Amino acid sequence: MGGEAGCAAAVGAEGRVKSLGLVFEDERKGCYSSGETVAGHVLLEASEPVALRALRLEAQGRATAAWGPSAGPRASAGASALAVFSEVEYLNVRLSLREPPAGEGIILLQPGKHEFPFRFQLPSEPLVTSFTGKYGSIQYCVRAVLEQPKVPDQSVKRELQVVSHVDVNTPALLTPVLKTQEKMVGCWFFTSGPVSLSAKIERKGYCNGEAIPIYAEIENCSSRLIVPKAAIFQTQTYLASGKTKTIRHMVANVRGNHIASGSTDTWNGKTLKIPPVTPSILDCCIIRVDYSLAVYIHIPGAKKLMLELPLVIGTIPYNGFGSRNSSIASQFSMDMSWLTLTLPEQPEAPPNYADVVSEEEFSRHIPSYPQPPNCEGEVCCPMFACIQEFRFQPPPLYAEVDPHPSDVEETQPVSFIL
Repeated sequence: MGGEAGCAAAVGAEGRVKSLGLVFEDERKGCYSSGETVAGHVLLEASEPVALRALRLEAQGRATAAWGPSAGPRASAGASALAVFSEVEYLNVRLSLREPPAGEGIILLQPGKHEFPFRFQLPSEPLVTSFTGKYGSIQYCVRAVLEQPKVPDQSVKRELQVVSHVDVNTPALLTPVLKTQEKMVGCWFFTSGPVSLSAKIERKGYCNGEAIPIYAEIENCSSRLIVPKAAIFQTQTYLASGKTKTIRHMVANVRGNHIASGSTDTWNGKTLKIPPVTPSILDCCIIRVDYSLAVYIHIPGAKKLMLELPLVIGTIPYNGFGSRNSSIASQFSMDMSWLTLTLPEQPEAPPNYADVVSEEEFSRHIPSYPQPPNCEGEVCCPMFACIQEFRFQPPPLYAEVDPHPSDVEETQPVSFIL
């Protein structure tokens, strides 16, 4: 121990680390998810011998919601009475990268560059997507801490981006969303007529960069000029100490044409592109991020008419019509099921003409044609095509009464699909 103390004293403050860094194995990887492995290296450079007690790695992740004066876990007693604070932990990993052998207090690192690899796995339980807002955040970080004798600890920290994947191909997010609303314009007895609005989107789940087709019908029976618009709104909800803070702002919008009095307008897939935004956060108990698509109408002198369609911003894009068998496809088959009432599975061939014309009628209407002339020794006229003249009677007209009833009545079961 005396040698160790002498070594530490000899190093003293002059044995401080020149640089301390942290790099991930794949720096191009943008984000991590539950169950994935995080790997990298801690880089240490010393210009002279360095004594250290330990080198450890910490990975932490937590959601924090706080507001009020000096809100936070380190607020003073007086301020904490007025502050609102709440915290939920999602990740807590500690790894020892270098520690002295048993019975020894320090390790002596020689001058030069040193590299300490690390590797750990994120929990298999769902992790909440990283997010930073006005009244709270969801943050994950990896930190390397270097403990030295007689010197304050040195540390380096890197932020870890985590995403909780939301698959928009699930049946719940493939369901179309439709709403209708009507508003009477005017006040008291001086009403000018209603304004009606119906809006629909093909599915509830979309991803960043997608364009949402909007289908809407607007009818203006009022005496005023109206303007339809659509917008995507983000709503942030923070919960702490039984209190709630809500922030709502617009992230994208589109405008329609003016609609005069007595006119209508139809949006047949008017598109609104989703900008790069945080995916929906629906699985955190203190921070929630929701989205909605609002189709609304500005009415001069009256409150605007608004329809809000719930929207989920996911991370796994829509993969085509094949995955929509539980929503759009089922709706399509339901809407077209009435065809089974009239179309048989095997179409019947039309009746043979000989079945509706008797042999007597057939023979009675056969015209007599002269035999072709004998052209031996004569110059014959050029051969022309002879087209038989059809003089058969037309098929019988449709009638409810069978003209050739049979003795045995045929019955077929009839089924109705409801």
